[in-house]
Amino acid sequence: MPKTPDATRRSDRSRRAILDAALALVGEVGYNKLTIEAIAARAGVGKQTIYRWWPSKAAVLLDASLALFGDAETEAEWTGFPDTGDLAADLKYVLRATVDQFNDEKYDAPARALTAAGATDPELGARFTEQLLEPQLALYEERLRAAREAGRLAPDADLRLTVEMLVGPLTYRWLMRTAPLTYAYSDALVDRVLGGVLPDRQDTP
Repeated sequence: MPKTPDATRRSDRSRRAILDAALALVGEVGYNKLTIEAIAARAGVGKQTIYRWWPSKAAVLLDASLALFGDAETEAEWTGFPDTGDLAADLKYVLRATVDQFNDEKYDAPARALTAAGATDPELGARFTEQLLEPQLALYEERLRAAREAGRLAPDADLRLTVEMLVGPLTYRWLMRTAPLTYAYSDALVDRVLGGVLPDRQDTP
């Protein structure tokens, strides 16, 4: 007796093919020239299949990027923000990983496309912030909060401001291409930022 086709599995394959096609195409032609028709053709699906799940190419790209960064964490066996007891070392480790991603063409094109689209589409920008940026920023805040509770940051240190001082300049240099994005730069950011939020006196362990 022949097996009944698994519609769920076929649907998952189609979705993945669409997301992969969107990522590949945005790297090849850029966001402005990216079209739903081109994504459908590359994925081997009908245009209406895409519109059944997403309202626009920007929405497709957002989900594709979420899947891409999720896959990256799985491949790297990401288990959360490191907490070795050395805050500077932990921050440098994570920012260096961010440098690697920004310098990787696989991540660079979709991230730039999403940034540009989010700047002109408030709804997409809000989803981009809520689903991709905020979870990452929250991990920084959680690690900094643990350091503050351990007395390794000033009691009045503004955690969100500290996070933004760390990732803001890094993102600016990447987005504007003002200078090469290097480990030396990200390490220097950590040293400079932490220098401004350390407690006046640190108890000797």
